[in-house]
Amino acid sequence: MSPPPANSAPHAPMLLEVVRERIQAKHYSRRTEQSYTSWIRRFVNFYHKKHPRDMGAPEVEAFLTDLAVNGKVSASTQTQALSALLFLYRDVLGIDLPWLDGLVRAKPSQRIPMVLSVNEVHRLMASLDGVYSLMARLIYGTGMRLMECVSLHVKDVDFDRHEILVREGKGGKDRVTMLPETLGPSLQEHLQKVRVLFEMDRKNDAPCVAMPDALSRKYPEAGKTWGWFWVFPAPGLSDDPETGIHRRHHIYEQNLQRAIRFGVRKAGIAKPATTHTLRHSFATHLLESGYDIRTVQELLGHSDVSTTMIYTHVLNKGGRGVISPLDRQ
Repeated sequence: MSPPPANSAPHAPMLLEVVRERIQAKHYSRRTEQSYTSWIRRFVNFYHKKHPRDMGAPEVEAFLTDLAVNGKVSASTQTQALSALLFLYRDVLGIDLPWLDGLVRAKPSQRIPMVLSVNEVHRLMASLDGVYSLMARLIYGTGMRLMECVSLHVKDVDFDRHEILVREGKGGKDRVTMLPETLGPSLQEHLQKVRVLFEMDRKNDAPCVAMPDALSRKYPEAGKTWGWFWVFPAPGLSDDPETGIHRRHHIYEQNLQRAIRFGVRKAGIAKPATTHTLRHSFATHLLESGYDIRTVQELLGHSDVSTTMIYTHVLNKGGRGVISPLDRQ
């Protein structure tokens, strides 16, 4: 095969390749990368694969309005799509969009979060076994999100201070939450078993666990230390979706989600409870116990206390504080 002409232009990267590179350069989470690329692909397909550079605010407004009017999406979903498109234009294409005055906003929901009673939490925990029981108790006992729990590193658990340092939480923020004293012995026993897996990886010279880009370049061997090992490692090695490296990852989050769903059915709980329901229950039960909302805000990692205010429905009895005429004798 003859070589290409000397004056031929190099292959221009595809739009989504550029988007991914820009997202990774900003150290956004993989979840954000998946969400943004999905919305950008949907936006391009909506206009029959017309390049976004040839479109602007009117097309963005029409797409987002269609999501609200015809797609019947929630306000949070529409906001997520808007964030993805603003990132595309501002950070990838270098185009500032004017204010979207004509955008039809999806109606914000006024739903109260699903919360389990203390009794229901105990029944759910009793229906779970093994590592999934430990993970569920850890989420309920600390208020961590699903991915914060599954991606926890050994070094971030402080048994002496009864603390857990949550690294790179939502919004890229670190925070400290409590380590329940009743979980200490169970977690230490679990880590003894995990240590055997760690030693086996070191004996087999397996690649180190994934680390943030800057740290992996500065401390290339740190990922092979016990402190960086996963608290909840996967049972086997698999290919890293970003680098292709065959290494050990944390436990697959959907495994815990399935275990929770099965446990809810086994416990006879009618509510559609998920892992996030345990976080909602954590916040609600703390407020019911008399803890102030600012403390709960810090433990949850909310940037604004108004987000935490959703849980104050437990402090206002409303109709539950009224005696029904049926109960009057």
